[in-house]
Amino acid sequence: MPISKSVSAKIQVHFATLPDPRRRKVKYPLINFIVIAICAVICGADDFVAISNFGRKKRRWFRKILDLRAGIPSHDRFNAIFSMLSPAEFERCLLSWIQALHEATDGQVIAIDGKTLRGSFDRASNKSAIHMISAWASANSISLGQLVVDAKSNEITAIPKLLDMLQLKGATVTIDAAGCQTEIARRIVDAGGHYVLNVKGNQGTLRDGIEKFFTEFLDGKMPTVPVRRRHSTNKGHGRRESRWHYVCSVPRGLPDSDRWPGLKAIGMVISNTERDGKECISVRYYILSRKMPVKRFAAIVKGHWAIENELHWQLDVTFREDHCRIRKGNADANFSILRRIALMLLKNEKTAKLGVKNKRLSAGWDEDYLLQVLVSI
Repeated sequence: MPISKSVSAKIQVHFATLPDPRRRKVKYPLINFIVIAICAVICGADDFVAISNFGRKKRRWFRKILDLRAGIPSHDRFNAIFSMLSPAEFERCLLSWIQALHEATDGQVIAIDGKTLRGSFDRASNKSAIHMISAWASANSISLGQLVVDAKSNEITAIPKLLDMLQLKGATVTIDAAGCQTEIARRIVDAGGHYVLNVKGNQGTLRDGIEKFFTEFLDGKMPTVPVRRRHSTNKGHGRRESRWHYVCSVPRGLPDSDRWPGLKAIGMVISNTERDGKECISVRYYILSRKMPVKRFAAIVKGHWAIENELHWQLDVTFREDHCRIRKGNADANFSILRRIALMLLKNEKTAKLGVKNKRLSAGWDEDYLLQVLVSI
């Protein structure tokens, strides 16, 4: 595949407004740091030394898409730049790029969940581990945005800020129990979206009401509204799982239901997992702002876990995120954003029938394939 200047140009368009944190005379263009870092992380780099070495090894290739008259920056320069860059501004430019490349589909499911970067904890400087809230488009394997918060307890205040960054019209947002808050539900509905929220003990009155309704239904009591039901089983990785999904309109007199904007339905999922002769049963309850067939409800609930399996698990296992010891300034948060960019691009490159790990190797070996990854969305 011939290299085109348009690859770099397209990236430059969306990162042109990224504030340059340097105050003195600039030697290296800021876009060089961004493009080289993205490409290096795609190909397996996990620190700034590796990024700088990758740039030098691929100098001839980068010269075709970047202005390298000043050469390749040292690892200290990369470290300094990404330590000073504002993660919020970096994320804003990334989101602009994603939205230009990714056409949001009506009815897409956006899963929102948090992950702590354990390696970012620094005892010496009393710096706590950073926590990232991410939004993931399950069907497209696209990271739609992420936001840094100080600690997991701050998810409730961070999620509305992340929602404000996203295009929610027509989308269904799924959030675990920490995000089951009336204000978050209101933000989603006001933006033209729908929600499927997991209800737990933090909304005790509502949860108890939903639990009582479905318990009475399972015990044979005639429900006040029709309940739709679906059963499914699957096997794999040494386990067998059975799931029962139930969904219905909001029953009359459901406690605490009046506080929830747009509340239209409630749901329940019972999971029975057998592994090594041991049985584990779990029950989860949900509120929905949209009436839907039980098959659709089951697909949305299952789709929420894609953020764990396709994003968080890959970041830990393939990118070894929890082992990363980058901590200086904003570098840990910005490197987390780089990993998500790389993972998103790799997952959306469909020509190679390989896993993410082997795609990273192929991109490092084959410059044509690296270019294919960069334009994959």
